[in-house]
Amino acid sequence: MFADNPNVAKGIIPLSVADMELKNAPEIQEGLKRYIDNSVLGYSNPTDAYLDAVIGFMKRHHDWDVKKEWIYQTPGVVSALFFAVKAYTDPGDGVIIMTPVYYPFYGAVTANGRVVVENPLIEDGDSYRIDFEDLERKTKDPKNKLILLCSPHNPVGRVWTREELERIGRICIDNDVLIVSDEIHFDLIMPGYHHTVFSTISEEFNQHCVVCTAPSKTFNLAGMQTSNIMIANEEIRKKFIDQVESCGMYIANILGYEACRIAYTDCDAWLKELLEVIVRNKEYIEQFVARHLPQVKVKRLEGTYLLWLDFRAYGLSAKELEHFMKMDAQLFFDDGYMFGQSSEGFERINMACPTWVIEQAMDRLLAAMKEKFPKTVQ
Repeated sequence: MFADNPNVAKGIIPLSVADMELKNAPEIQEGLKRYIDNSVLGYSNPTDAYLDAVIGFMKRHHDWDVKKEWIYQTPGVVSALFFAVKAYTDPGDGVIIMTPVYYPFYGAVTANGRVVVENPLIEDGDSYRIDFEDLERKTKDPKNKLILLCSPHNPVGRVWTREELERIGRICIDNDVLIVSDEIHFDLIMPGYHHTVFSTISEEFNQHCVVCTAPSKTFNLAGMQTSNIMIANEEIRKKFIDQVESCGMYIANILGYEACRIAYTDCDAWLKELLEVIVRNKEYIEQFVARHLPQVKVKRLEGTYLLWLDFRAYGLSAKELEHFMKMDAQLFFDDGYMFGQSSEGFERINMACPTWVIEQAMDRLLAAMKEKFPKTVQ
């Protein structure tokens, strides 16, 4: 109903799906042009140059020593989550997720006939924390075989501390629950915070996890359909590969390999500039909301480029808030209810865009609020 709304003004940019409204790095654009001019676009396996680029980037940015044999490609991290659920659990088994969470986490479980086991995050002021007592209870249930960990967390923006990750890992390993860690946003960390790759905590942790990475969020390459799934444990890796190949998937996108190689080799400076834009946009929204819309609560962003805003003070139902945003304010965010029932009344904003886009979006929000809730606007 909203996508086809004829009243949406021209030039409205949605800030929902986590793709950037930014051009790709020129190094990637020009590099792919050269590659196409000089290559045959046939079948391809990952080259040493590609694998070396992945290994080098992980060491340079995350102090993570990755071995070539650990690296396996899937079309995306979401598909990797689906494969992992099928590889490591049986129908009817429980899969633990920390809610509210990115909505494909639910689908990876339910679409495969497994059971969603929620470990709800605890809202704590302007942030969230993990309910470790609840996590321990649920990992002790022998029916629960797997946890899908979102790190950094989407949508609440937490970057889990090393101590939190150590506690998660200890609880899960002691109760024979495998950890699949989605770390697709791990390059997008706000100043003052540090991301710890789960498998770097200890060799024991490294042998009990699957770490899902990709250049897609960092360098806006989702369409290249090339994600790097790191699995150190040979037995765990074989189960994953067997599951992927059982679906007839054997190789990734030839241009995806090259785009990733270029990004991970030549685009560190571009990434630095991107982070500056995200920080600027975050600060603009925080200051705008504090000045004009004090009833809106902005959750603290530690990582990702996705800001989590709380509109519950307005007393709107999930559908009423969605209608207000899309029809009145012409704002196309991701509505909170998509991430679970506990997040009704929230909105997730994609800030990977030029600052003028954020400025226009906030102006539309303010104008719509003045019409509908005039007493709440300053």
